[in-house]
Amino acid sequence: MLLTLKQASQWASEQLNKNVTPANITYLIQYGRIESIVDNGSTRVPLQSLEDYYSLNRRETRWKDELGDDLNWTLAFEKVKEAETTKHVHRLHPYKGKFIPQLVEYFLDAHTDTFKSDVYFRPNDIVLDPFCGSGTTLVQASELGMHAVGIDVSAFNAFIGNAKVGTYNLTHLYTESQKITAALKNFVATSKILEFDAKLAEMLADFNNQYFPVSFKRQVRAGEINQKQYGAEKEAIFLETYHNLVAEYQIDIQMPTDSARFMKQWYLPGIRAEVDFVHNAIRKVENTSTQKALMLILSRTIRSCRATTHADLGTLRKPVTTTYYCRKHGKVCKPLFSILGWWERYCKDSIQRWVEFGRLKTDTFQHCLTGDSRTIDIFAMLKQASPQFAEIVQKQKIKGIFTSPPYVGLINYHEQHAYAYDLFGFKRLDELEIGPLFRGKGREARGSYIHGVAEVFKNCKRFLADDYDVFVVANDKFNMYPTIAEMAGMYIVNQHKRPVLNRTEKNRESAYSETIFHMKERRD
Repeated sequence: MLLTLKQASQWASEQLNKNVTPANITYLIQYGRIESIVDNGSTRVPLQSLEDYYSLNRRETRWKDELGDDLNWTLAFEKVKEAETTKHVHRLHPYKGKFIPQLVEYFLDAHTDTFKSDVYFRPNDIVLDPFCGSGTTLVQASELGMHAVGIDVSAFNAFIGNAKVGTYNLTHLYTESQKITAALKNFVATSKILEFDAKLAEMLADFNNQYFPVSFKRQVRAGEINQKQYGAEKEAIFLETYHNLVAEYQIDIQMPTDSARFMKQWYLPGIRAEVDFVHNAIRKVENTSTQKALMLILSRTIRSCRATTHADLGTLRKPVTTTYYCRKHGKVCKPLFSILGWWERYCKDSIQRWVEFGRLKTDTFQHCLTGDSRTIDIFAMLKQASPQFAEIVQKQKIKGIFTSPPYVGLINYHEQHAYAYDLFGFKRLDELEIGPLFRGKGREARGSYIHGVAEVFKNCKRFLADDYDVFVVANDKFNMYPTIAEMAGMYIVNQHKRPVLNRTEKNRESAYSETIFHMKERRD
């Protein structure tokens, strides 16, 4: 039985009890997850292919079998669409390792039905996140009518969080972004970049249509085509065409191999010139808040323009300056030669996200401090940054903590935004990171991690109300948090083990969980 895209989306929506759109079905077709055929010019989906795919995604029973019956499936937020997990300012800037806003809301919102008798935070309370990251807790606190203090050792992380919850004259921001866009277009017009890029895109499209048809990914998944071998062969065929075009348009693709600067290592010369042009234009904007908003948009732009493959955007294995076979898209792709398209897209998208958040944010205070949570004096630092907010915090104290410390040996938090540190001149404090990737996961690294996180909670307790509540999101596969709680003078009241469904790693289909630890002051 064959279904139209609309019929397929309706069928899937009924099976999953959530909205599945025709666009979602198209995505599954494009990435070879389900089959399709073209019938009289229209795309049709075999019902059997849909049934096969969605039967693999009924995960609750399988995951509980693997991870245990204590898995709290409610906290999976399985029926929440990606548009909700990345709503408004939550997707203003990419960031590894952030939790979804629904998880914060679940534990903070006094009106959540789940908590009928267990209410930990109420409107106008103050929440602390000592590992603030990209500011998810700050944003959700604002939505819920709560104040929030964040702390992060990464100056860029603090910049992201504060930019998300900032207040802007959006009309002025739009006007300034348009001025810079117009100037960038004039700047780009002086080169042959756009003409070259359009010609390359046209030739690539013809090539990919011939060698990588819609059925290619399905054939790879079925084992009918050796993707690595076939992709390498076709990549080599197109390279000659690419190099001829580069020579014809005299495009500079030379990258220095000995530079210590990230911008020189990972950006083509033409990209670097455009980034510098926009950066200089932003620095001339007199309004400070508008300038910060534009800087965030530029950071988001340049992250998308690094000279690497689409599949390695988050890992950066080696600079790529030629066309290449792309495992992610199943065809030959090209590097970026201009930031113009991304800059325009992100200007529009970012302003729209601030508009959407503006309808939801409340008249409360949120601010992220840059500092070491093990030693920082929150009252003193906040008094410098926001005296009015500091007065409120000192008067009523912080009600509790909602945070997700780094997972030991997983991410180098400064390094993931190295381009921004290089361009904007933020001071790097890599040596103060707790549990970074570069220290590994060995016994010594775990011991250092336990001590570091415990010291954070011990320091933060000085600023908390007497009957505080601490919620910590962690994947504690090394069973470190009982020791951390004890060292911090706390005890674990409860644990909520949740399945993590919206992962971005390559093994995202495998069962994976994290635990939300609820901790309180130990009364001996």
